[in-house]
Amino acid sequence: MNSHKKRRTGLQEIANLIGISKMTVSRFLRDPNLVSKPLQLQISAAIDELGYIPNKAPDMLSNAKSNAIGIVFPSFTNQVFADILKGIETVTDARGYQTMITHTGYSSDKEESRLRSLLSYNIDGLILTERTHTPATLKMIEISGIPVVEIMDSVSPCIDMAVGFDNFTATKNMIQRMITKGRRNIVYFSARQDQRSIIRQQGYEKAMEDAGLIPRTLATKEASSYELGARFLHQILTEFPCVDGIFSTNDDLALGVLLECQRMGIEVPKKIAIVGFHGHQIGQFMNPKLASIQTPRIEMGKIAAELLLKRINGEQIDKKVIDLPVEYLDGESI
Repeated sequence: MNSHKKRRTGLQEIANLIGISKMTVSRFLRDPNLVSKPLQLQISAAIDELGYIPNKAPDMLSNAKSNAIGIVFPSFTNQVFADILKGIETVTDARGYQTMITHTGYSSDKEESRLRSLLSYNIDGLILTERTHTPATLKMIEISGIPVVEIMDSVSPCIDMAVGFDNFTATKNMIQRMITKGRRNIVYFSARQDQRSIIRQQGYEKAMEDAGLIPRTLATKEASSYELGARFLHQILTEFPCVDGIFSTNDDLALGVLLECQRMGIEVPKKIAIVGFHGHQIGQFMNPKLASIQTPRIEMGKIAAELLLKRINGEQIDKKVIDLPVEYLDGESI
């Protein structure tokens, strides 16, 4: 395959193929109704034949509105953000908005550089996932003057608007459910150590302390994975063999723990109760079904996009912070 970037078909090639002026083609692309019906068909056929791809960048940079929004996720591999994007694009597609998506790898510095690039395309609004931003990021957002919606958290301070759920209370409530089922030696497994994981850990610690129990945490900056969950299980069985409950900051870790328990012949939930976070569908197909906290990811994406587009179009916003309910799935693992 030729590695050199090919020259894109331009308006002049389309005009030459039909025998009309470049200006006529340009008028058609702006609004097909500006040319006659027969000419519309001719130009459309020529565009298909030549494989013409319009270059939106000049329009985005020169117009007051680009009809594009920027979305910054920490990861492309996490199912959570795929679900959120589905919700966002349900709204943006229907309204004729494009989405420009980037990821940060959970790095504030990378968020800064990616945001600088996004803003250079004159985007109309921004959806962010994290709440920890560099001073330069905050300054760029302030100067841009565009509306911003931060997601995944309804409690932490936000730049402008927020849609999410209460990570602290959700975790605290689930730990209390585990305690009422007789669990006393519950351990918290955490990966990434992003702000949301830390908030969930605080909810876990509060529930344990309120019950007069000692909180214990295994944490790492590594990415979540089934393998990490399995490794954490071996570590905690060595360091704290009386463990009778494990709460994981997400379902990936929890599923790794569950699968490793099955491999080792450890009965779940008889010997160890296991709970995850986010309620991914795969957990409900496990045997036993994984207990988890179901988060409203698609709905959150929809509401975030609706809020953003309202602000972009100058509409009134009734609530700048929207707290969405979570669902507690007891499954069969507690």
